[in-house]
Amino acid sequence: MTAVRERTYQASPSHHDSVTIALHWATAILVLEQFGSAHIWELLQKGTPSRSGLISTHAALGIILAAVIIARICWRIFNQRKLPPAVSGLQHVVASAVHGLLYLLLALQITFGFLLGWSAGNALRFFNLFSIPPLFVVGPDFRHLIGPLHNYTAWAIIGFVFIHAAAALMHHYVLRDRVLHRMVPGLSSRS
Repeated sequence: MTAVRERTYQASPSHHDSVTIALHWATAILVLEQFGSAHIWELLQKGTPSRSGLISTHAALGIILAAVIIARICWRIFNQRKLPPAVSGLQHVVASAVHGLLYLLLALQITFGFLLGWSAGNALRFFNLFSIPPLFVVGPDFRHLIGPLHNYTAWAIIGFVFIHAAAALMHHYVLRDRVLHRMVPGLSSRS
């Protein structure tokens, strides 16, 4: 009987492992913070300590986001515990496409952020603890191309995050399946 239960648990585990969950929510928090901070500093007067501090924090948290995304990709590749798809058919294809696009957009956004910082001729500083010098020369003219790409990519990420979150909430409140429970263990079934 125990062997049957164990096999059943392995065939359809109820939630992701704690590392996957932590990396997911760290990404979510950082993405929302980065998006918000970029729009807040636009409201601040140029050259003020508040604006400069917010921009520096944005760059440092961008470095953390890069590390989290690299960790997520490595964990996804090397983690042996895989969950079966929560949905099948077209829903699985759409969910996989949205996840893939989010990874691609995040990688592009981080790359654009690094290039944008380097195009100003600056090293990327991590809270004055260390800095990442430009890996190659990025001319200031390139900045006029990278700036808008960084902005448009941010909006695309937020759009796909909204789709991702709306789908999770639809599964929980409309379809009443356990898809959201996979990323939020302990979530009440009655909600």
